[in-house]
Amino acid sequence: MKEETRWKLTLGAGLVVLSLALYATHYLLFHDLHHIMVFGLHELAFIPIEVLVVTLIIDELLATREKNQRMEKLNMVIGTFFSSTGTPLLALLVRADPCLDTLRQRLVVQTSWKKDDFLEMKKVMQEYSCSVDIDKIDLVAAREFCLKNEEFLLRLVENPMVFEHESFTDLILAFSHLTEELKARQNLSALPKDDRGHLAKDFRRVYSLLIPEWLRYMEYLQAHYPFLFHLAMRKNPFDASASVVIGKTE
Repeated sequence: MKEETRWKLTLGAGLVVLSLALYATHYLLFHDLHHIMVFGLHELAFIPIEVLVVTLIIDELLATREKNQRMEKLNMVIGTFFSSTGTPLLALLVRADPCLDTLRQRLVVQTSWKKDDFLEMKKVMQEYSCSVDIDKIDLVAAREFCLKNEEFLLRLVENPMVFEHESFTDLILAFSHLTEELKARQNLSALPKDDRGHLAKDFRRVYSLLIPEWLRYMEYLQAHYPFLFHLAMRKNPFDASASVVIGKTE
C-alpha cells in the first residue's frame, strides 16, 4: 500500500473513531439517545447539500480561477514570443507573400476594433491561402534568425503551460521544424528547385499558423494591456506605413 493511501485511510479511521467517541461522551453525560439520533439524522440529511456546495460549486469556481490564472501566464509567454520572435518572423513572411495586397489593409488593426472585428478577420484568414515566394526570402538571414531564437524556442517547449494551447504548440513545433530544415543545409544559396519548393512549404506552414496567433495576441493586448497594444500597432507587420516613432519628424 502506498504511503499516501495509508495516510488517508489512517486519517479517515481516526476521524470516524473521534466522532463515535464524541457521541458516546454525549450519551454518557446527558443520556439522551433520542437527541443523538435526531441530530445524527439531521447531519446525514445535510451531507448531499454539502457535497453539492463543496464539490460542484466551490470546486468549479476554484478550477475556473486556476484556469484563468494559467491562461494569464500563458498569454504572458505568448506575448514574450511575439515581442522577441513572432513579430519579426511575421514581417519576414509578409514581405514574401505575393498575394497579400488584397488583405493587407484589412489586417491593419485599429484601436476601434471590437471583438466582432477580430472574429471576422480570423474567419477571413482561415479561408486565405497563405503563399510564400521563396525567392523573396534571404535563406541565409532566415537561418541566422532561426538559430538566434533556437534556445528561446527550446525553453518554450519545456514550459508545460504551452501545451494547454494547441494552436500555439503547433506553431512552435512548425517553427522548430523550419529551424532544423535550415540548419541541416550547409549551402542555402545553391539549392535545387525541388528543395527550395520543400522549404517554401515549411515557411508557408509557419506563416499559416502564425497569423491567427498574432490576431489572438493583438486582441488580448487590446483588452488587457492598451499601452502594449499601441506599441504592437506601431509595429504591425501588415502596415506598410507602421513606425514605432510617433508623429512626423521635422
